[in-house]
Amino acid sequence: MKKALLFLFLFVGISAFSQKIESFKNILNDKISIRALEIYDNKVWYSGTDSKFGFVDLKNPENQKQIKLSEKKLQFRTLAQDKNAFYAINIESPAEFFRIDKKDFTVLNIFTDTLKTAFYDTFVFADEEMGLALSDPDKDHNMRLEMTLISAHRIYDFNETRTKDKKEFVKFNEGEAAFAASNTNIATYKTQFWIATGGKVSRIIKGDFGSLELSIYNTPFIQGESSQGIYSIDFYEDKFGIAVGGDYTKQEANINNIATTKDGGRTWQIQASGKNAGYTTCVKIKPGSKGKEIIAVGDQHISYSSDFGKTWKKISDEKGFFVCKWVNENTVVFAGKDKVSLMKLTF
Repeated sequence: MKKALLFLFLFVGISAFSQKIESFKNILNDKISIRALEIYDNKVWYSGTDSKFGFVDLKNPENQKQIKLSEKKLQFRTLAQDKNAFYAINIESPAEFFRIDKKDFTVLNIFTDTLKTAFYDTFVFADEEMGLALSDPDKDHNMRLEMTLISAHRIYDFNETRTKDKKEFVKFNEGEAAFAASNTNIATYKTQFWIATGGKVSRIIKGDFGSLELSIYNTPFIQGESSQGIYSIDFYEDKFGIAVGGDYTKQEANINNIATTKDGGRTWQIQASGKNAGYTTCVKIKPGSKGKEIIAVGDQHISYSSDFGKTWKKISDEKGFFVCKWVNENTVVFAGKDKVSLMKLTF
């Protein structure tokens, strides 16, 4: 009986990480730094440095196109889409909101943020009309979350909109902000959204753009220095979520840099502390896995979990990736310094 139980334990342990890399190849090589990706029309779309924006066909990588959103050498770390267009914001002031038509690549500047403290970390769409763009806080430490009603080309400050409804401003702590690492420090589900912060304090801000309600939760994540905190989050529906990050000045550090929640972000549990590959910039839950299978990428590694983030296996030592996105249940696209790559997995 003991032998049978031991065999079962070993079998489960081996099968828990039974995925294998079937193929891994670069599909774009260019002098560019990419931190934001979108998938549309069997193509991977990207924005990056030197105002570059473009796509690579996933089925035929030789089919690719690149344009410049501005004559200025702007740096983009955000990219979002609705059914008609892509949207990107350069990170520093003046921050320009660009709309790129999906049919003819027409580029429009629909809004410019001239606030000196503007630094855009994330831009995502919660539904077909509601975009959420997060900037670093203003000089008074007020959170700056822009609600973008694209259909009418209107931009609203979430805090200012809330105060009209007699709600208080959301204040960041001294030294608290968000990281423009992979356009993934905001997660959404229906009308709900979660924002991850870092630096001196690393917290989760949970909100609802319908009711304008907000809740703020502390986390046990590594924090205290400007380089520490949560860099990326992802949620399966409205309960299970995962957060990753660490300290970008200490790539190998792996203490308190992964955490999960089962109650929608209210409480967080540290996972794999001291037993993971270190600093991580992007995390994505595998489609159809209900949160069980997760891929994560950092400057020095690609890692995989098949048990809701409790344990991790480094599946690649490939360096220089900042962002990843599932194409389907067996394919992941990665991007970073000078490249876009495609990985196919077997399970």
